[in-house]
Amino acid sequence: MIEAHADFRVVIPARYASVRLPGKPLLALAGRPMIEHVWRRACDSGAAEVWIATDDERIERAARGFGANVLFTDASHVSGTDRVAEVARRLEWPAACVVVNVQGDEPLIPPAVIAQVAELARVSADVAIATLAAPLAGSDELADPNVVKLVTAADGRALYFSRAVIPYPRDAEQAAALAVHRRHVGIYAYRVAALQRLAAAPPCELEQLEKLEQLRALWMGLRIQVADACEVPPGGVDTPEDLARVRAAL
Repeated sequence: MIEAHADFRVVIPARYASVRLPGKPLLALAGRPMIEHVWRRACDSGAAEVWIATDDERIERAARGFGANVLFTDASHVSGTDRVAEVARRLEWPAACVVVNVQGDEPLIPPAVIAQVAELARVSADVAIATLAAPLAGSDELADPNVVKLVTAADGRALYFSRAVIPYPRDAEQAAALAVHRRHVGIYAYRVAALQRLAAAPPCELEQLEKLEQLRALWMGLRIQVADACEVPPGGVDTPEDLARVRAAL
């Protein structure tokens, strides 16, 4: 377990509805519901507080049963970011406080990754949001629109995120230079002030086009700081195949 830090909180948004895996947060993995595995890993990250945010009574009952802090949130939220913002607002966390959004379908997420992204947001008051990246596994990922690519400035500030190939290798011999390309690892740490600004703003055209919420933050001028993940998370659970993989791993 990593030593707790007073300026670092975690919120785990958890919805019952899922098209491919209904009731996903409560699916059993090694004798425990999926959401409990996520919660335990978040608790091991050194966070001063860990909260589960849900709009479903079944998830609330299960979470209270294994000892988690739970907040019942508005069912009308369209994203996990909105749910995390509600928790920060209702618990009156200070504007400079750092809160990490840990997805409720990431039962294998390394605690060190949660701590890393929190520290990345804490290192400078200029950082509004922090997130992580990892090398691409191969050319298939480079071409896959479901794998979000990103480019950063020399100081790690995010310049753009896209489902397209960025940067684009104009010359054919450069196409194999995968070391230049990185994929986005979808974990975020927010300064609470930036989180509330983001949640209050309407989607921008870039976000609507690419279906990437982080583009709203860039469009608003918020600084997103990026670092390579200290451990590459093995991926969340979106499909029955993912569920079988995670069950085997546990």
